[in-house]
Amino acid sequence: MTTHRPISRRTALTTGPIALAAACALSACSATPRPSTTLRAPPADNRLRALRDASTVTVAGEPLNADLLRRFYERHDYDWVWSTRPAEADALMETVLRANTHGLDPELFHASLLQRRSTFPALRRELLLSHAFLTYADTLATGAIPPERRKDGETLTPDHIDVPAALDRIIASPDPAAALEALAPATPSYTALRQALRQARTRPAPRGINPATRIRTIEVNLERQRWLPRPLPANRVWVNVADQRLTLFRADDPVFTTRVIVGDPAPINQSPEFSTLIQASFFNPPWVIPADIVTAEYLPIINRDPTYLDRNNMVLRPNGEVEQRPGPTAGLGLIMFDMPNRFDVYLHDTPDRQLFNRDNRRLSHGCIRVQNPIELAALLMQQPVDAIHDGIAAGGTTHHKLPTPVPVFVTYQTAFADTAGKVEFRPDFYGRDEDVWQRMQRRGAAAQERPLW
Repeated sequence: MTTHRPISRRTALTTGPIALAAACALSACSATPRPSTTLRAPPADNRLRALRDASTVTVAGEPLNADLLRRFYERHDYDWVWSTRPAEADALMETVLRANTHGLDPELFHASLLQRRSTFPALRRELLLSHAFLTYADTLATGAIPPERRKDGETLTPDHIDVPAALDRIIASPDPAAALEALAPATPSYTALRQALRQARTRPAPRGINPATRIRTIEVNLERQRWLPRPLPANRVWVNVADQRLTLFRADDPVFTTRVIVGDPAPINQSPEFSTLIQASFFNPPWVIPADIVTAEYLPIINRDPTYLDRNNMVLRPNGEVEQRPGPTAGLGLIMFDMPNRFDVYLHDTPDRQLFNRDNRRLSHGCIRVQNPIELAALLMQQPVDAIHDGIAAGGTTHHKLPTPVPVFVTYQTAFADTAGKVEFRPDFYGRDEDVWQRMQRRGAAAQERPLW
């Protein structure tokens, strides 16, 4: 596991109130503003070398990430970058100023300062441009909210990138603006959501829909798209908790979909967001009920009815857990999918099949109950449906490895593109959208406390 350094991405390491201009004697930071926007560093100008020992960097009162700037300028031997690349700087700046097309607040990337950059001394402009481009690249590539500040979302995060190296590749490309934009997801859902955002800002909202709420919903779900690995595995199981539906993709095409039952809205029971591998299927699995659920829900019943355990094929373990033996009425049904994760959340069957007829299927303790688990098992195990039925009918709990483990993603997306490319909206029944939106804002915790990797 990569070790993260406790330094903020978008802010400096605030070890004291001294900004770079004072701490490192970067005299140009307080020089008389020049009217030109071109950066002209004097010969042998080594003021950027002060970044090597800087603890804080500020421009016009806005804190910058000293470590991120240091790593970028180390690659350039602390030479000025933008004084000899005015065309690239202009192209990248115009791209950053269009951050709202990705549902991002341009002020995350110093938009107001960029627009009045001609009033700043050359060194301030140099640092401001670099920081804006670096943080925008990182945000398009991995999201505005760091993994450790997302609810359960750390395992959905794409591979981190070397942001300074990425910016150098962008600068060297024939079309720097396009290369910067290419760091954003290229999925059909992301493209469709961006189009929906443009429409929401320019067209009347549907009757009964608050326009501002619709725009926020799209912006939040664009951010959730940025959290996903790139590219997504072509073969995958996709669960959208907000949609209460599971879809199996092969070669990026949906080949199977089914309803699911998800965790109820109580915070302790909400289905988490994560990814892992489905490694095997269990036929006729026993159900081990965790001790906390036993205490909260089963002990009162057992105390009222001493025959409850026997009648339901259950036994109370010494550690406080209750085990329900396999059978058609067992809580996990006839099949469960082995997908190791720290939440102990699994896909499985259920004997309560009538519940799938409901529109509100937020009924579980967090696990995902599948309406058609045998058909799903047949596809994952690459066997006929009859073979799955025969294996279950043989009795006993058996474990069957998949020929190839299949990635599974459990997500929470309240706006998404369906398989036809149409953007669909779902109720935010867990109440997560507002929290994500707040963390995306400039003064939110996510914009101020991003540790670097």
